[in-house]
Amino acid sequence: MRVLVFSDIHANLAALEAVLQDAGAVEAYWFLGDLVGYGPDPNECVERIRTLPNLTAVLGNHDAAVIGAMPLGWFNRAARRGVQWTREQLSPENLAFLSQLPEIRQHDDVTLLHGSPRAPITEYLLTSEEAADAFAVLPTDFCFVGHTHHPAWWQEEDGVVSDRAPRGGEVWTLTPRAILNPGSVGQPRDGNPRAAYAFYDTVAHTWEWRRVAYDVSAVQARMRQYGLPERNILRLALGR
Repeated sequence: MRVLVFSDIHANLAALEAVLQDAGAVEAYWFLGDLVGYGPDPNECVERIRTLPNLTAVLGNHDAAVIGAMPLGWFNRAARRGVQWTREQLSPENLAFLSQLPEIRQHDDVTLLHGSPRAPITEYLLTSEEAADAFAVLPTDFCFVGHTHHPAWWQEEDGVVSDRAPRGGEVWTLTPRAILNPGSVGQPRDGNPRAAYAFYDTVAHTWEWRRVAYDVSAVQARMRQYGLPERNILRLALGR
């Protein structure tokens, strides 16, 4: 089964549509959380995700904050403003959709979550040491995460954890045990402003990194129209 794996849309409809168009036909969609927050299109993004066939989605920290399941004090000022604005915009139906998302889902030998197996919506996996702690509690061969907005791959072999540098367009064959992050659709932070996503083949266990450009300036203009924080507007063009 060919699966589109994606994360951290952050209410950026232009980036989401670019990813869906670039990906083309797939057999399933696995979304790793943070559908809303930061961007100007929360209702449109939730509604678009809700239309996807064979969708598996989990809760992100911004999603949790918007539905009141996570304290605003966890976030910086700009992120809090985005959460509060998003709460004011979302329809009851779209809030209900976010409210029913689980923190963890499992497909055979793959665990899907936003942060890490130790703290599914809050912990950032940024180092091999943090990944080693995650492997210690991971119940499956593979784990797909988001949250950091950085594409990443950690491999555990004989108790030793190593990392590899992702490159767009590369196809890698996965071997147990591995933790992978496809990067962010709507707000990349790895120095590349293009939307990030990946393909996963559940039979061949292959993973393909992908990037696609979208109209960043149009999204920035809409964010300014709504008075969203300038810090989050500027970083879209920088991929930071």
